[in-house]
Amino acid sequence: MIKIVTDSSADLPAAVAQEMGISVVPLYVRFGDEIYRERVDLSDDEFYQKLLYGGVHPVTIQPNPNDFAEVYRELSREADGILSIHISSKLSGTPNSASQAKKMITSECPIEVLDSQTITAALGLITIAAAEAANAGKGLPEVKAVAEEAMLNTYALCLLDTLKYLLLGGRIGKAKALLGSALRVKPLITVKDGEVVPIAQVRSRAKGIEYLCDFIKNATDVEDLAVAYSTTLDDAQALSQRVASMFTKTEVRLTRLGTTLGVHTGPGTLIIALRGKIPGAQ
Repeated sequence: MIKIVTDSSADLPAAVAQEMGISVVPLYVRFGDEIYRERVDLSDDEFYQKLLYGGVHPVTIQPNPNDFAEVYRELSREADGILSIHISSKLSGTPNSASQAKKMITSECPIEVLDSQTITAALGLITIAAAEAANAGKGLPEVKAVAEEAMLNTYALCLLDTLKYLLLGGRIGKAKALLGSALRVKPLITVKDGEVVPIAQVRSRAKGIEYLCDFIKNATDVEDLAVAYSTTLDDAQALSQRVASMFTKTEVRLTRLGTTLGVHTGPGTLIIALRGKIPGAQ
């Protein structure tokens, strides 16, 4: 029995994690002197209320090694192996904390830590693929291979409603190039080779949503789909329905964007993530 661990930046709905037996280690978010565990001490609604109206811009903090070690020890009592899949190491120290925790465990249960090179719904889809393999009875090397293949075939594109939070957030890598743009521009960003990069800029939200749909319209061999949102549930539901009409054989997962990326992207953010093949995409 192989157990799967991820972190809260994967933005997995709690019901999905529970159903698939995925353990989720929360990151922390700090507003001034107040520190909360993502989705444990602070709900998504509470986070966005504080982000918008709290007067202090938050920062995210990686889990510490003991957070992971506690989970690993508990799982190792029954597991034949543990695969721990996490946010890109270029965006967070979370994979390093997981690797340190692995060294702290004296159990004979093997533990593999995997840097997904991505974040949010894309990480969620990779984690789900690994959990499906684990629940099908595959061994640790096979489950890891499934996750690594999913990493090569999972794509995500993010539409921002404002540049404000990119400016405030800090860890935006090559997306800094967007900051010279007019504030009315709607940026589209993705994660490539583990870091955030700009893809395009559009003049309206409607054009941005068109861009999201165009990005995936020629996809083939689609295994899984997700739409993530920060604050605009109606937009996300409409986008999910539109995506579902494009790929009638694949369920579209709807999920909420949590604090880890929400700190940097802000309200109004929409993301499409897809596990499959997109011609021309890298």
